[in-house]
Amino acid sequence: MKFFETSKYFQLNKPTYINLRWITIIGQLFTINLVAFFFKFDFNFILSNFVILIGVFLNFYLMYFYKENYLTNKFSFFFLNIDIFQLSFLIYLTGGITNPFIVFIIIPCIFSSTNLDIKANLLLVFITISSIVFLTFFYKNLPGNLPSHFHVSDYYYYSVPLALSIALVFLNYFGLKFGSEAKIRKEALNKMEEMIAKEHELLSLGGQAAAAAHSFGTPLSTIKIISQDLLEQFKNDEVLKKDVELLVSQVNRCNDILKKLTLNPIVEDEFIDGDVTILDYLTEIIKSYEEISEKNFILDSTRNLNPLTFFKSIEIVYGLRNFVGNANKFANENIFIKIESNKNLTNVIIEDDGAGFPKDILNKIGEPYLKSFASKNKSKKGLGLGIFIGKTLLEKNNAKITFKNSKNVSGAEISITWKNSDLLNL
Repeated sequence: MKFFETSKYFQLNKPTYINLRWITIIGQLFTINLVAFFFKFDFNFILSNFVILIGVFLNFYLMYFYKENYLTNKFSFFFLNIDIFQLSFLIYLTGGITNPFIVFIIIPCIFSSTNLDIKANLLLVFITISSIVFLTFFYKNLPGNLPSHFHVSDYYYYSVPLALSIALVFLNYFGLKFGSEAKIRKEALNKMEEMIAKEHELLSLGGQAAAAAHSFGTPLSTIKIISQDLLEQFKNDEVLKKDVELLVSQVNRCNDILKKLTLNPIVEDEFIDGDVTILDYLTEIIKSYEEISEKNFILDSTRNLNPLTFFKSIEIVYGLRNFVGNANKFANENIFIKIESNKNLTNVIIEDDGAGFPKDILNKIGEPYLKSFASKNKSKKGLGLGIFIGKTLLEKNNAKITFKNSKNVSGAEISITWKNSDLLNL
């Protein structure tokens, strides 16, 4: 059923769902048997317990035969439908819309609103409202010693299903809203974790490449010296001379390749784990963008009065790179980066000469997958995810970030501030 084939984020946690069903089943059994044996009210006791027993068998099926840890969107829809029909039939046997426990019929649908996709949820809303309408007109008498003249106004009677339907729609709207936001944030965080994992993998490969370069340096130097001696000895032999020259050229090529594999050939083994400053971070990031971008990167560190040296953090590297990359994406020509520091604070300001943050999403900057209604920004895909990742990573490393449109240039301005004590404790 393609209708129910949706994202992996639309699913129910099986242990949680089973526990909730056990709570419901125990509550139903307690209520039915209390009414039958303590209050001694007359109703179809055997059929009511049989309906509850169906829920018990379904729970055992989920526990022992359904092997997955999560219920897919399709299976979740199926089981929640069973819950609605089971409870509807139970209420049909015990008073229908006049039963005070009718309110519980909207719970499965509300539960689905935060876990399933909108198509399945809308179907459940329709089924639930249909059940409420059915129970308004068709039901067995409410168990109890009610006087024969007990009657309420039709206005009140029909207001109960109306109120339930309105509450169902209202609560489902908020459930869908909050659920979708949670799923978006979860998906963005998963992507961020994947990117950081790749960054760590690249860093590890870079360290291995550096180690290889240093390890191969000595034997390659030895081969080069010997090959040069051979070239001198066989300079008059045209056949051997060409082979030795080829050997020398290939040794030189190996040296060049190994140098390129290292992140910094000048520094020995401390280029990965060594302490760095914010200026070092930004200089490295800007150089990487200058190789692929035709825009101008203007770095101003004249007010960097207290350049702190601290342990290199891959999260700070990636966070700053995302902000610089975002500025590069939206700038017209220039990206301005300023570093300011004193004895208490270190501040990085990134500005661009683009259109700036759209006013309709300015107060939401930092959330993933933002979309602006401004037509000039519709062509710019991905606004929000890069900023969300950068913001999350830097805030994890004690940074405070503010977003606004620059007063100095036409574009956006991002200010990233650390307490110096926090930087030194990284």
